[in-house]
Amino acid sequence: MKALIVGLNYAPEPSGNAPYTTKLSQGLTRRGVSVKVLTGYPHYPEWKIADGYTGLSMEECLGDVAVKRLRSTVPQRPNGLGRLIMELTFGLRTMVERWDRPDVVLVVSPALFSAAFAILRARLFRIPVGIWVQDLYSKGVEETGDAGSPLASVMKRLESAILNAADGVSVIHERFRTHVINDLGVPAHRVRVIRNWTHVQHQHSFDRSEARERFGWAATDFVALHAGNMGVKQGLENLIDTARLAGRSGSDVRFVLLGNGNQRRILESKGAGIDRLQFLEPLPDRDYSEALRSADVLLVNERPGVREMSVPSKLTSYFVTGLPIIAATEAGSATAHELSAAGAGIRAESGSPGDLVAAIERLREDPDSAKNFGAAGQQYSDRVLTEEVAVDSYVEWLSDLASRQRSR
Repeated sequence: MKALIVGLNYAPEPSGNAPYTTKLSQGLTRRGVSVKVLTGYPHYPEWKIADGYTGLSMEECLGDVAVKRLRSTVPQRPNGLGRLIMELTFGLRTMVERWDRPDVVLVVSPALFSAAFAILRARLFRIPVGIWVQDLYSKGVEETGDAGSPLASVMKRLESAILNAADGVSVIHERFRTHVINDLGVPAHRVRVIRNWTHVQHQHSFDRSEARERFGWAATDFVALHAGNMGVKQGLENLIDTARLAGRSGSDVRFVLLGNGNQRRILESKGAGIDRLQFLEPLPDRDYSEALRSADVLLVNERPGVREMSVPSKLTSYFVTGLPIIAATEAGSATAHELSAAGAGIRAESGSPGDLVAAIERLREDPDSAKNFGAAGQQYSDRVLTEEVAVDSYVEWLSDLASRQRSR
């Protein structure tokens, strides 16, 4: 089977959907699928094209996968208009690029609007096409803006039209499937749930004390670490306020924000002068793994109002560490549901520094519960979130799409 994967983000980008698209491409290749990837130039989460990537296009071979990069615009300020223009320019380039007659096309959303171009071309040339949905755009507009605005209504209609134009839709969570069927009108038989997995390798042994010293953490520090993108939907001002509140009480909790994003400079400015707050630059996989496992508790934080638009990809990497998780999120959110399903930690009220401090202190004072939460997360990951199961499911799904097209 020849598969073309079209997605704006790919390795070496360290976060977002790039690690999943990369690992899936490599996993399909190991299973005998001939894979070609059309992607953009690496730019996320810094929103700046990485050094060494020049010209209008370039070809690479990464992990035995043929990768063709197409340059698009990259907004200096990743607002809605800037992202739309970036997606449209990438989509137009994929529309006219040579595809080499694949048996099936898989497009990745985000980016939804560039995916629309690939779906259109696939339909014109009668190539079966599936779309892999990592985030829900219409829910994003509703939950980070005005749910009743004309933009929200337009986005819902556009997302519905794009998903319905594909031959199949893969979503990363059952909550997404419910929304795609009930709210976006995609027939149930065309929607499949295939869970994400941890893309960080945690198997190697390491000296935890040495690692903590390397990161600047004292033996007496109780480290609460948040890893990943620092964007608007994360609402990380709540962590800044929590660190400030904890510091006033003389707490020995050290708050660590690991990663990058378009809000990082603002957050650093807001957090200036807070002794118990630390920012770490993005780390390579091995160091990233050691940073996660050297913490005492791992944090997820979501902006108040965010409920259904996404399931944080960091959770898949968190579960494998064996550490407890605290999610500052809305009650009933997709994140709260996932944390409860795993039994891997506790929820704090979204946007409430006092509630988050109390949750951290609760786990600090109850190491047995913390240990039990961590063990439950590992067991959930082993049972539900393995890369092998996910890639095998994609082989089956893509093969089914290709065979149905050949039958027609």
